[in-house]
Order: sequence, then structure tokens, then C-alpha cells
Amino acid sequence: MARPPLTRENALRAAVRLADESGLEALSMRRLATTLGVEAMSLYHHVRNKGEILDGMVDLVIGEIASPRPATGWRTGLEEVARSTRTALARHPWATALLDSRSAPGPARLAHLDAMIGALRRDGFTVAATGHALALFDSYVRGFALQEQALPVPADGGIADVATDIMARQESMATSFPHLTEMATELVLRPGYAFGDEFEVGLAVVLDGIAGFAPQD
Repeated sequence: MARPPLTRENALRAAVRLADESGLEALSMRRLATTLGVEAMSLYHHVRNKGEILDGMVDLVIGEIASPRPATGWRTGLEEVARSTRTALARHPWATALLDSRSAPGPARLAHLDAMIGALRRDGFTVAATGHALALFDSYVRGFALQEQALPVPADGGIADVATDIMARQESMATSFPHLTEMATELVLRPGYAFGDEFEVGLAVVLDGIAGFAPQD
């Protein structure tokens, strides 16, 4: 089978796959070229350096995230963005720390941000209130994604096993840490508990807070 021609798009998508499979630290111009089956110098005809590759990778991930639709209200729009962002960052955990670190945002990033601002401005949020709302929203959604990625178990279950092990290793758990013991026994250790379920609870609280920035009737 003939190898597809080398293009900027192909190189960026290969870089995303490489980071997904091996982590961002595995990404280099040489490793990417090997993955694509080309000489490293061939890449420089399409991307100037690794920084440009990282910019393009972030833009590809942003392109997977839903943007608010003009026909929906701000709250519905942000709910969709939050869930879509969480899903995309679970697919590409390396991207979470990169989203705000790149200084050359691509067209997908700019369009997404413009749609986010537009959703709030259409419903009467002032420019300042829109800034407050987006800072709060992004901090929660991305912060939760980082926390999920750092958990020693999947966010959809298994944390009870970790909590049980911790309690078993601490003989005087109930005496030394009574509040922690209460939380573990009455919440975390109960059947069906999953940390990931906290996302929707927190999202509702955040959106209620953003509603406080909305124009008052």
C-alpha cells in the first residue's frame, strides 16, 4: 500500500497519536519522522519546529470539543462544552497542561473561544462578567480533568479499594482522622461510588455561580 503523502495535517495527527500512545515526553521531530516513515528534515517543509507541532496538536484537540450553538442559551451551551471538554481531555490527557501554555492559538482555538464569549454576550453578560464566567468555568472543567488523570484508579470506579487499603494500613484511622474515616465509610466505600460522578454535581454549582453574573431582570 502506498504511503500517504506527507502533509502538515498528517504530521500533526501522527503527533497526536504518538502523544496519546506514549506521552508527550516521547514526542520529538526524529521520533515523529520515524513514525511517518520519512526523514526528519522532510518535516521541516511543513512545520518549522516542535513548538509549531505542539500548537497544531492543541488546535486539533480543541477541534474535538463542542462549541456553544447560537440557538441554545448560555447554560445549555456551557454544559455541552464542559462534557465535551472532559471527554476530549480523557482521550488526550497530555493536552490538559498545554491548553493555556501555547502562545500561538490556532483557528480552532480562536473560533471556540469566540463562540464561548458569544454565548454569554448574547444572553446579556457584560464583557467583564463574561471574563469572570469563563475563568471560573475553565478552572473547574480543566481542574477536574487534571484530578481525574492523577487518580490512582479510573474515575468511574475502584477508588474504594484504594481507600480500604489506606484504612487497613492505618490502625488508628478512626481515632487519628475521624472526619476522613467518616467520609470514607459513609461515601467512598459505599457500593457504586465513583469519583467521576462528582463532575456533574460540581458543574451545576459552577453554572449556578456563573448565573450570578447574568443580567438581573
